[in-house]
Amino acid sequence: MSAPERIPPRSLTSAALLAEGELTVRGRIREASNAALYCTVAYEGRQAACVYKPVAGERPLWDFPDGTLAQREVAAYEVSEATGWGLVPPTVLRDGPYGEGMCQLWVDGQPGDELLALVDGEEPGDGWKAIGFAEVGDGKTALLVHADDARLRRLAVLDAVINNADRKGGHLLPADGGRLYGIDHGVTFNVENKLRTLLWGWAGEPLTEEATEVLTTLRVDLGEGGALALRLAELITTAELDATRARVEALLTSGTHPEPSGEWPAIPWPPV
Repeated sequence: MSAPERIPPRSLTSAALLAEGELTVRGRIREASNAALYCTVAYEGRQAACVYKPVAGERPLWDFPDGTLAQREVAAYEVSEATGWGLVPPTVLRDGPYGEGMCQLWVDGQPGDELLALVDGEEPGDGWKAIGFAEVGDGKTALLVHADDARLRRLAVLDAVINNADRKGGHLLPADGGRLYGIDHGVTFNVENKLRTLLWGWAGEPLTEEATEVLTTLRVDLGEGGALALRLAELITTAELDATRARVEALLTSGTHPEPSGEWPAIPWPPV
């Protein structure tokens, strides 16, 4: 069998390939903490690689008792699409060989974009933003930094909206054409503030004009009867939807990137 076609994520505007195609399991992604299967999906003569995460393979989480990881992954994609930034690969909820689950277009990460680094000293240097100090062995520490990158900054705003509790370095995928995608959004949309991320470099800084415009649009789309609100209502609870609205409103009111609350670990572990 020939290798699956690598279809650019943005070309699948209808997600018909993922939603309607024949899903064939090729192997398991062993690094995943929940069941994640590498698959191909074929539809009307087209074929692509994807990841399928069946609900049956999810481990229960005491602090995310409602809904499923799969539903929250799809909800994150819907919000990403509403921003116009396209930060999450096309993602659908569908039936598969092991029951209902999330199906997401596979994105091959491209080497070359250095987004995270460990540096000596107490300042990040030009083009970098400080995250915090990390132990590197033998009692030594180094400053963990991320790139001062507009794509990452957009992702930081998206994470604040969806309340992402697990933005690790391994969840950042530079792709063809200078694009950047974020993956693994199963622990999002909690009613409580659980933002855990490596993208704290802009904490407390003013939001960009672009981000403010996007958030203003989201506020409308999340209003009663809004297209995004109706779609999210199928995927998350009413309380979680209300909390999402409140986070958007809080960002617009403050006009700044959020800061760690101090009530919850600010950085996920392991960070990569």
